[in-house]
Amino acid sequence: METTQEFTIDPTDPPTFEKVWKMFQEMSRETDRQFKEMSRETDRQFKETREQIAATGKQMKETDKRLGELTNRFGDMVEHMVVPNLLKRFKAEGFVFEMASRDLKVADEKNNIFLEVDVFLQNGDKVMVVEIKATPTVRDIADHVKRMEKLRRYAGLRGDSRKYLGAIAGVVVSDSVKNRALSSGFFVLVPSGDTFNIIKPEGKYRVREW
Repeated sequence: METTQEFTIDPTDPPTFEKVWKMFQEMSRETDRQFKEMSRETDRQFKETREQIAATGKQMKETDKRLGELTNRFGDMVEHMVVPNLLKRFKAEGFVFEMASRDLKVADEKNNIFLEVDVFLQNGDKVMVVEIKATPTVRDIADHVKRMEKLRRYAGLRGDSRKYLGAIAGVVVSDSVKNRALSSGFFVLVPSGDTFNIIKPEGKYRVREW
């Protein structure tokens, strides 16, 4: 921005009212011009900033969308890898389940119970509810606890007195998530070669039944 124009007074030519008024008008016009230039530049910068923010927001939304699609496809792939071996692997751990169901949905409007289950294993005495995530989080563990509580309530309303147990399966399971799952009473399923291992709550942890 240009600097404000400077005005000098000639000592040999004393100022008159008309001269001072003219100087004031010229200074006012110069200041107004500079202010308008500054306002236009500020508006331009604000416009560019808004456009950059909008572009960034659009890119983030597109990235989130693609990441969500990739996660869903990866989760489906994990389910196809895990489900066929569940009955066999749990039998090796002493749990004999006779039936396996996928993508179970409960929509009990009367009792306000709504939930979804990835894999539902059952026999006449027990039910194993498996939540499958590519990379499970601590939040997923908390959500599964709530899911088990809702299932227990739903089962009780239907006269189902079987014991309900929970499990978390994931491709990448951090130690903190694994420990949180075990401390919550869940089995943890992790990859091992062409199959997966089942980590059972033991020692300071106990299998929880709902």
